[in-house]
Amino acid sequence: MEEEPSDVIVLSAISQGAKKLDKIRKKTRIEDPELNNIIKRLDDKGLITTVEKKGFFGPKIETVLTEKGVKELEERKFELEQNWNQMVTIWKSGDKDKLQQHMDNNRSILPSMMFMGIMDMMMFSSMMSFMGLAMTSFMPDSYMYDTGSTDMGGHDGGHDTSQGDYGSGDFGHGDGGPGDMGGFDVNF
Repeated sequence: MEEEPSDVIVLSAISQGAKKLDKIRKKTRIEDPELNNIIKRLDDKGLITTVEKKGFFGPKIETVLTEKGVKELEERKFELEQNWNQMVTIWKSGDKDKLQQHMDNNRSILPSMMFMGIMDMMMFSSMMSFMGLAMTSFMPDSYMYDTGSTDMGGHDGGHDTSQGDYGSGDFGHGDGGPGDMGGFDVNF
């Protein structure tokens, strides 16, 4: 599935609670017919299924991850976290050319990293500045400019906080609470 970054985004949206096609479309910003093709492909691979539930106005159809889909999403998330950690390590080494090459080679998965909350946007912005580039050089406009109409996973950026941490890509960025400066050491 690594050749289909949009598949990972759709699986993630479903795991975050978008169970109907219109909610998946709104959360992922993927329009028809591409979204329909992704849903069909995920269903054909056995990663999602539809279930009928009783609703107030009659039965309703919802899309849910299968056990295979949950496992696939966990594997892809782990791979994306490893890739992000590698990117951070290259950035910290100060090698602009190597960082740009790494980003060029992994351009297609950057939106997935952002959508799943793996990418620290403050750090990514610093990386772009370090290379003298605009963030839009590597991110589609639809992911950069939130009009407020799409819920991108709530306050936690899509992180699974049930395990008590913010993932392996945190690098001591703080908890986002009062006074947290996104990983920068600032003394006021």
